[in-house]
Amino acid sequence: MKLPHPLPQPRRGPFDPAPAGKLSRALPALTVMSGSLVTIWPVIANIPVLPPIGLLMLLGWRLMRSDNFYIWAALPLGLFDDMLSGQPLGSSMLLWTLCFFAIDLIEQRLMFRDFWQDWLIASGAISFCLIVGRYFATPIAAHVDTLLLMQAIISIMSFPIVARLCAWLDGKRESA
Repeated sequence: MKLPHPLPQPRRGPFDPAPAGKLSRALPALTVMSGSLVTIWPVIANIPVLPPIGLLMLLGWRLMRSDNFYIWAALPLGLFDDMLSGQPLGSSMLLWTLCFFAIDLIEQRLMFRDFWQDWLIASGAISFCLIVGRYFATPIAAHVDTLLLMQAIISIMSFPIVARLCAWLDGKRESA
């Protein structure tokens, strides 16, 4: 049944915030996807210890503003990362979703968080994803544990930079 006239839209008050634009709503997902695109950059390195920038961006946005992503948003972003990074298909989808579940559980228990707690939560999530991803991607007999430890340390130490970038982008997004 079609109505003869469209339903009236509620008017926005003078102090109500302006509705967010499409680009403003898509910016967190686009930055996570661009972070995953970093893995295809042709970098010549003797030791492959590039941090998972897509995961760092995802954690930066999720820990800073929990309303940016739905709980299921880790699935398509993880699929995009799996297709680009060369990891087994579904590994980032599973691990990133498990990280989202863990962050939701932590958010239910903690009333307030500061940056140090966010860094600790991100450190656990990064370490979890790298260690379990290693067992998905390489045989157990492979000697990659030292490189994995170096990659985890570099990733954990670069999280504050990525979190600051997410905060800066969020400020630009809100002001636009």
